[in-house]
Amino acid sequence: MAIATRTAVINDPVGIHARPAAQFAQAANASGCKVTISKTPGAAGVPASSILSIMGLGIKQGDTIEIVIDGDNAETVADELVATLIKAE
Repeated sequence: MAIATRTAVINDPVGIHARPAAQFAQAANASGCKVTISKTPGAAGVPASSILSIMGLGIKQGDTIEIVIDGDNAETVADELVATLIKAE
């Protein structure tokens, strides 16, 4: 098992709202990896498989989020999840 970490700046004017949170949670679940997301790099993350947990972070435009992936193909999954989040904005 490998661990990969990615950071990304949220550009959407409304931050991570219901639609991108749902798309990200669905992609995280489909990855088969343990995925967490945090509003502040280095902070404890919440399960990325939970739409409510993601929305509960209150991520706004300009925030830098951190995604941590633990599992097989973690590097590839990390890149795909960041792309999913950016496309959902």
